[in-house]
Amino acid sequence: MRMRKKKHLDERLDACKQVCLGWIPDGIHKGGVQMLDIPAVFGNESPLRLEIGCGKGKFANTIAARDHEANFIAVEQSPNVIVMAMEQTIAAQLTNLRYLMGNAEYLAKVLPEHCAERIYLNFSCPYPKSRYAKHRLTSPLFLDIYRRLLTKNGVIVQKTDNEGFFDYSLEQYRENGFEVRNMTRDLHNSGITGNIITEYEQRFLEQGLPIFYCEAVIGKI
Repeated sequence: MRMRKKKHLDERLDACKQVCLGWIPDGIHKGGVQMLDIPAVFGNESPLRLEIGCGKGKFANTIAARDHEANFIAVEQSPNVIVMAMEQTIAAQLTNLRYLMGNAEYLAKVLPEHCAERIYLNFSCPYPKSRYAKHRLTSPLFLDIYRRLLTKNGVIVQKTDNEGFFDYSLEQYRENGFEVRNMTRDLHNSGITGNIITEYEQRFLEQGLPIFYCEAVIGKI
C-alpha cells in the first residue's frame, strides 16, 4: 500500500533544503542533482560513508554526531520518511550529514567512483519472493554499484532480522568478490561493539529476535 502523503510535506521538505542534496535522477525525477563534488559539499576532505535506506534517520544522525571525523550521505526513497531524518539533522546542527532522495540503483549517476569508504545497509527490505531478488540491496546489480563507489578495502556493513535474506547476502558477497568478516547470527550476544540500535532493531529486540550482522570487504577494484 502506498504511504499517504504527510500533511505539509512539501513545506517541510523545502525547509530542509540546507541538508538535502536533491533527487537522484532516474527518468522519473528529471532534472535531479548532477555528479557531486564531495569535498565541495562538505567543505573538507574527510572520508565519506553512505547509508542506503536511512528511514527516519536514527542511525545516520547518531553516527554522524558520534563521528565528527567522517562525512555521511544518507539515501532514502520515501519523502514521507526522509523528511523526519532531515529535520533531526537540522535540529542537531550536524554539518557532516547530508541526504539524497531516490533509488539507490542510480547512485552512480551522482556519486563519483571510489568516493566512499563504507556503506551501511540497515534492515533493508528482504524482498522474500525470488522473482523480486534483483531488488534486494545485496543482489549482484547493487554489489556492482557498491564496487564502483567504494574505495580500496571499502566495507559494506549489513544488519538484518531476516535470516533468509542474510544467507542470500552472504552467498552474493562471496560470489561477487567480497570477503565476509565479523559475521554473527546474534549481534547483541556477539561481543561486537559500537553498534547503534535503529528503530527497527529496537522493535525486533523487544520481540526477542536475533539480529544478523556481517561486514563485506571489497576485493580488487
